[in-house]
Order: sequence, then structure tokens, then C-alpha cells
Amino acid sequence: MALPQQLKEAIQKSGLTVYRISKDSGVPQPTLQRFVSGERDIRLGQTADKLAAYFGMRLTRPIRPKTKGRVRK
Repeated sequence: MALPQQLKEAIQKSGLTVYRISKDSGVPQPTLQRFVSGERDIRLGQTADKLAAYFGMRLTRPIRPKTKGRVRK
């Protein structure tokens, strides 16, 4: 599941208001409200980092699958 969908799901399942999440996470309420309502996408960076930290999510880099055959040097 993509990060924006995971964040929306966490927001919905939290039972908290957008106002409360905004105040606690430091994400501006209008930004959060537009994201939750689908009016705008979330920017990776500060907004996603703040929400992920608030909901206890850890952002990691994807692991690239190993390719078969020769490895270029």
C-alpha cells in the first residue's frame, strides 16, 4: 500500500479529528483537511514525515530486488 493511502487509513482509524491531528503533528489544518478529503496529494518531505512520526510509522527506502547475471562495476 502506498504511503498516502497508509496515512489516510491511519487518520481515519485513529478516531481523532483533523484539528487534533493537526495540532499534535504540526501539519497545518488546511493542508491536512485537503489531503484527507482528496483535494490534494501529500508532499513527501516535511508533511509526510510529520504524519508518519505522529502515527508511529517508519519511512524506509525500498529494497531493490537483486538482478540475475553479471553485476556491473
